[in-house]
Amino acid sequence: MAARHAEARRSWSHAGWRAPAATAAGLLVWTSFPPLNWWPAAIAGVALFALATRSGRYRGAALSGWLFGLGLFVPMLSFLRGLGLDAWLVLAVGESGWFLLLGLAGRWLGRLRSTWPVAIALLWVAQEWARDRVPFGGFPWGRLAFGQAHGPLLPLAALGGAVLVTFVTALLGGLLGWVLLARRRAWAVLVAGGVAAAACAGAAVVSLPVVGTTTGGPAHAVVAIIQGNVPRLGLGEFAQRRAVTADHVAQTQALAADVAAGRVPRPELVIWPENASDDDPFHDAVARAMIETAVRAVGVPVLVGAVLDGPGDHVRNAAIVWSPATGPGQIYVKRHLVPFGEYLPGRAVLTKLIGRFALIPHDFAAGKQPGLLQVGPARLADVICFEVADDAVVRDAVLGGGRLISVQTNNATYEHVGDDGHGGETAQQLEMSRLRAVEHGRAVLVAATSGVSAVIAPDGRVLSRTGVFVPARVVADVPLRDPRTVADRLGAWPERGLALAALLLLVGQAARNRRRPGADSAPEPALQLAEAR
Repeated sequence: MAARHAEARRSWSHAGWRAPAATAAGLLVWTSFPPLNWWPAAIAGVALFALATRSGRYRGAALSGWLFGLGLFVPMLSFLRGLGLDAWLVLAVGESGWFLLLGLAGRWLGRLRSTWPVAIALLWVAQEWARDRVPFGGFPWGRLAFGQAHGPLLPLAALGGAVLVTFVTALLGGLLGWVLLARRRAWAVLVAGGVAAAACAGAAVVSLPVVGTTTGGPAHAVVAIIQGNVPRLGLGEFAQRRAVTADHVAQTQALAADVAAGRVPRPELVIWPENASDDDPFHDAVARAMIETAVRAVGVPVLVGAVLDGPGDHVRNAAIVWSPATGPGQIYVKRHLVPFGEYLPGRAVLTKLIGRFALIPHDFAAGKQPGLLQVGPARLADVICFEVADDAVVRDAVLGGGRLISVQTNNATYEHVGDDGHGGETAQQLEMSRLRAVEHGRAVLVAATSGVSAVIAPDGRVLSRTGVFVPARVVADVPLRDPRTVADRLGAWPERGLALAALLLLVGQAARNRRRPGADSAPEPALQLAEAR
């Protein structure tokens, strides 16, 4: 009896650290995102997660994975607190389930030896592949790549997109965990250090463009971004909608005055943000008159973010190219809608259970075509808000011929008094936009209703940015580019290939276990560093 109690105590000493370690690992990965942007912390977080899930009981690995997810998503999604504590925590808990599955998969492959770091990286890519698609079109927030815009691995996005940045980040984390477990520590450090040096050196030699090209039109364009801001207090819904549009009209008129006075160069196109007009200008005469007043004042095409009525009881989140000569023209309708924000799955049931969902009276209808729009001299690859996190939506617009990426967004609901624009949802989107600039070799214009609006160079540098909850206008001369990056040419195949490799690893381990019954239920190896040495 005493022996059994002693064995139980030893088991706890070996395994009892896993839950707090996994939670700490999630927090570490979170710090790689805004507002802290500690990009190396993601590597340390992956290493700690891998160590916490590689052995022991499966239920322990599942719990560790779920706690990791909570450590990541609870602070990351805190911008949702304005919608309610339940909205914030339900989404964080639900998305953490993907890391529960990742913990189980890591435990399943935990007995791999020299290939264990590669397995960790493959599993991470497979988890992101699934989470970006399921359920309801997926939720890409928290991808490792989106926390690396300040680090040396960012140029890898030009070769393999966000997935390659995630893979290499996770691989370095796996190698760090492997070093901590290695008995021949010096040899392991040498191997891991060589891989890390090769990854950083490879990223450093990637040539990132900074100038435009003339094969498909002009090499540059002078553009303007309008950030009208939103009223915070004292208005009803209808009055607030009108005020938001009026603010964007006023800033556009102020831009026209600046041009006339010679304070800024004359833009060739102007970008308004998402929801600059929440009243359909095709059906609301006042909204149309306000937009036309602004467009005539500036005298160049304006890309207007608006909510359009129809089809049927639905509405559409759209961008309209509005010409001073011919009025409204091309329209892009947002393709990747936000569940529980722009539409309600199971509306009939949910509105009865949760009264707050009645605030979403109409579901949005998704668009079908990529956001390729000709606005003045520029062919824009336009995406709206959440879509900047979706690889395929951005890629489709660029491959369709977009020479400049525009991101129209409205983050006013998710920003709070005291925010400075360096944390929360708007800052996270800005980091995603930086990665998209490098991935596709295009300048990116971020037009936000209440901030942060920004101009990003094709190499990912932020050339200018505004604050939050202030009216602003930005004028910049940006390059227009046609060449496709290696990532553009490869498209979705790197992610598909790596996810398939992860699946084959899992299947291969199952086959090995069938040939060696009981192999996966061997006693848990001690993970204390003294024994690992």
